[in-house]
Amino acid sequence: MSLASLLPYDHPYAGGFPGLSSQPLPTDADALDYLSRMATADGAGVEVGVATAVDAFFRDTKAAGVFDALKACCILAGARTLAGALVPLKGDAPTPYGFVSGDYSRTDGLGDPGSASYLDSNRSDDTDPQNDIHLSAYVTQVDSRQANGSPPYAGFYVGSTSNSKTTAIGPYNSAEHFGLRTPTVYPGTLVTSGSATGFRGCSRSSAASFTWRVDGVNGTKTQASGAHGSQNYFVAALNLNGSATRYADGKIAFYSIGTSLDLSKLDSHITSYVTAIGAAV
Repeated sequence: MSLASLLPYDHPYAGGFPGLSSQPLPTDADALDYLSRMATADGAGVEVGVATAVDAFFRDTKAAGVFDALKACCILAGARTLAGALVPLKGDAPTPYGFVSGDYSRTDGLGDPGSASYLDSNRSDDTDPQNDIHLSAYVTQVDSRQANGSPPYAGFYVGSTSNSKTTAIGPYNSAEHFGLRTPTVYPGTLVTSGSATGFRGCSRSSAASFTWRVDGVNGTKTQASGAHGSQNYFVAALNLNGSATRYADGKIAFYSIGTSLDLSKLDSHITSYVTAIGAAV
């Protein structure tokens, strides 16, 4: 499949790419498959700059050894429409609840200013091993209530929790909360975030501790893991005992769920992607 076939019929390069020697074209087979699925959902292909940014993300995350750990993942920026943005990069497609087309921005991603929408990732908390798991998100617009921490838990969540265990990332009283297979509710680490936007994530590869990352800095929380739950992870809300709560009004451009990985490498490549999209559309 060629990139030209993924572009709109009236795109200047729809018939090929003559004289485009300075612009690398997508070559990764998985990237081309993703672009094809996105084009079908959008009803049109994306610009060359978006396509090459997608290709770079696939290529670079594979080279960095983090691609295989992305088990349920959406790039929520770059696509032409909300339908295209919900095409999964890896794993099952999320199920949207409440989102409308106006909630999607090609550069900033997805978020409901009314704090009433969320995605069901359709990946359960018990899919990944207890001590081999990660969660991440790339925040482009912070929740309006995060600055003063009122109400508590306001912010952007990727997570699942019950009355006895938590696996989630999201702000808590103006600090960033990371809980990963924690045995009780919210005993994880709280980090004062110096920047409202950007990548945040956590990864566990041992029973004794897990790693978190925000504002380009890694940290380690020494905390024994507890048994995982069996609920699906929600995005933009928290799945609390089977029901959505703690809705957010911020925006994210990416989320991922899966096995443990190097957070700094994923941060580098998704940050490069978001930057490239900002210049391409």
